[in-house]
Amino acid sequence: MRVKDCMCNNLVKAAPDTTVAEAAKLMNSNQIGCLPICSEGDKVVGFVTDRDIITRAVAHNKDCNNTKLSDIMTINVIKTTADTDIEEAEKIMANNQVRRLPVLEKGKVIGILTIGDIAQQHKISCEELGRVFESICDCDNNSQNNC
Repeated sequence: MRVKDCMCNNLVKAAPDTTVAEAAKLMNSNQIGCLPICSEGDKVVGFVTDRDIITRAVAHNKDCNNTKLSDIMTINVIKTTADTDIEEAEKIMANNQVRRLPVLEKGKVIGILTIGDIAQQHKISCEELGRVFESICDCDNNSQNNC
């Protein structure tokens, strides 16, 4: 199975100059937990999660109505492609302790793969999904704290 077989391609994106408050409202109204941050032409320049908003803006008392996503976004985006094997994507998620991967084609975002997307696939065993989830959330064994 390939990433394109289970990724979400109903994308909601934001621009780097979008405010944190606008992004939070966008996430809330679309019931999503992340936004690829794109420049003109849909080139991914960053990635913001709901957790980023909490830990990089709210927890630091930043003015969410004036703070731009470019100030809190992750620049070194962990990503994948639509043709990547789903097992390889799982390894990328586990090794980088991320629950979401932007899916790119020629530098442009075309979808998002989440741990939930993987869980919904009937061809993935519960044991395999459990191992991936444990690897992603194994904060004790990784200095990144992305759980």
